[in-house]
Amino acid sequence: MTSFRFLLSTIVAALLIGDTAFAAETSDKPATAAAYPLDYCIISGEKLGEAGAPVVKTYDGREVKFCCNQCVKSFEKDPANWTKKLDKAIVETQQDHYPLETCVVSGEKLGGMGEPTNYVYQNRLVRFCCDGCIKTFEKNPEKYLGMIDAAATKEMPEKPTKDMHQHEGMGH
Repeated sequence: MTSFRFLLSTIVAALLIGDTAFAAETSDKPATAAAYPLDYCIISGEKLGEAGAPVVKTYDGREVKFCCNQCVKSFEKDPANWTKKLDKAIVETQQDHYPLETCVVSGEKLGGMGEPTNYVYQNRLVRFCCDGCIKTFEKNPEKYLGMIDAAATKEMPEKPTKDMHQHEGMGH
């Protein structure tokens, strides 16, 4: 009976130690990286997937996709420069579909205080009335991103209903 208790205690201790080790390992991992919003390599300009599967890397919580390992090396030689180019491309891609006409922080009309500030946070465009609102945004980005997401959801067109469907009898 004593050896059974010893064996049981050893198993329980091993499970607890294993659980603790696993928890420490997962807590060091970064949260899911923000998805790469472009369909081309920021370095070469090539469409992703044309020359094989893209190379995916994560930098500061942001996913970046490359057409090849050579482009990864180029990015890593001068990340500040390439991140600026990436941010500019993201602004150009997302600006036309930005769901708010007001600053997400102050509520001021975008453009009411001069040219709006375009800011990229984890591969997403956020627009402000001025640079001063960035600091407030960074204190609680999830709150403000939620507001942008809610506005985007409101802008989505509703699904067509049977009454809206103008070409009934067309086999679908």
